[in-house]
Amino acid sequence: MSASPASYHSIDMPQQSLKASPGDKYSVILPTYNERKNLPVIVWLLAKTFESNGIAWEIIVVDDASPDGTQEVARQLAGIYGEDKVVLKPRAGKLGLGTAYVHGLNFCSGNFVIIMDADFSHHASLSCLQSTEYRADDVLQPKFIPEFIKQQKLHNLDIVTGTRYSSRPSPSPPSGGPSVGLGPGGVYGWDLKRKLVSRGANFLADTVLMPGVSDLTGSFRLYRREVLHDIITRCTSKGYVFQMEIIVRARSLGYTVGEVPITFVDRIYGESKLSGSEIVGYAKGVGQLWWGV
Repeated sequence: MSASPASYHSIDMPQQSLKASPGDKYSVILPTYNERKNLPVIVWLLAKTFESNGIAWEIIVVDDASPDGTQEVARQLAGIYGEDKVVLKPRAGKLGLGTAYVHGLNFCSGNFVIIMDADFSHHASLSCLQSTEYRADDVLQPKFIPEFIKQQKLHNLDIVTGTRYSSRPSPSPPSGGPSVGLGPGGVYGWDLKRKLVSRGANFLADTVLMPGVSDLTGSFRLYRREVLHDIITRCTSKGYVFQMEIIVRARSLGYTVGEVPITFVDRIYGESKLSGSEIVGYAKGVGQLWWGV
């Protein structure tokens, strides 16, 4: 049942356009809770990235009854960008990360879906972090989204997931083909404990489940909409275990998965939502997936 990322993801495809096709539309699902300060900036950065690359887009904001006014900010943003671009779909309370994606998917009109954090964690490239001469929008611009699209088009993938723990994309570009990625993956702003928890979680899942990817717990991914819908209808987990179950079930169903190295930067505003109960739930989830998938 084991498979290496290279062997599992090797797909020979003819050369094709590595940009979004004219008929493509990308729906971004942003789960939020107390993201009033972050939301205006992330929406602006996403809009800038999509518009500058000629990509049709929309952002689905799934807010879990934030007490800080996140929903009012989302409504204001819808007034600025258009209600067809920023779509607020709130829920009654904190119901879990996995169900937030399920809820948001019901309102996506794009044929591709991107899931990501709203706290800037997924918007810095390693070259920008190491440089002493950069502008703020160079660091925060969601540079990896065009790389995800390029990887998906290059290999006709069903899922592209960001990896913090690999230095190269998987599958690799064909000999003489275009490069994919902005440098090796990495994590910045975490203390040793947080890094050990993340590494340990991935090691546990990789050993038990053998998913064929280097970063099973990441939350920055690109999906074909119909693929995500098919997998979600089969998922039973909630919270952070949901990310793991998606990839494990995708592999069991025969969907193709690729990776692009990303740099993950600790959130700028607000507090991390990872709790002790989520960690315990993750360990239980690994066991349940090993037994049931």
